[in-house]
Amino acid sequence: MDELIKTFHIEVNLLLAQMVNFTIVLLVLYKFAYKPILKTLNDRTKKIEKGLKDSTEASKKLEEITEKEKEVLINAKKEAQEIIKKSENEAKKNTESITAEMKEKNAKMLEDAKAMIEEEKKKMLLEIKSEVADLVVMATEKVIAEKLDLNKDKEIIEKSLNH
Repeated sequence: MDELIKTFHIEVNLLLAQMVNFTIVLLVLYKFAYKPILKTLNDRTKKIEKGLKDSTEASKKLEEITEKEKEVLINAKKEAQEIIKKSENEAKKNTESITAEMKEKNAKMLEDAKAMIEEEKKKMLLEIKSEVADLVVMATEKVIAEKLDLNKDKEIIEKSLNH
């Protein structure tokens, strides 16, 4: 080993001093550069892992929300169709009941009109009978008052018929 040291002109004191210096530099670098760099790298790795994890969770939540949204839409469509169906049925029932009511009202109005016409007819017949009776009485009075002979009778009858 001595030969090696003489061949390469190595001084042991200098070599030891350089080793101490290198160790000090290595410790300083480890303390002030390597640890912060490792810490930064670890922090960054954790952030990336957390970001990936959050991203997967967000994707899952998005899928769940999308599924729920689809279900809600399907349920809403079903409910809307049921409401429309109920409304149509109600409208149909209302139309039928209104039609039935109108038919009843029309029948009652027709019945009332017929009753009024019948009543008016009876009144008119009574009035006509009364007038005819009055006319007969008047004609009879004239005939009796003026009945003297056959010629006079004919004249009175013709007069009554002309009026």
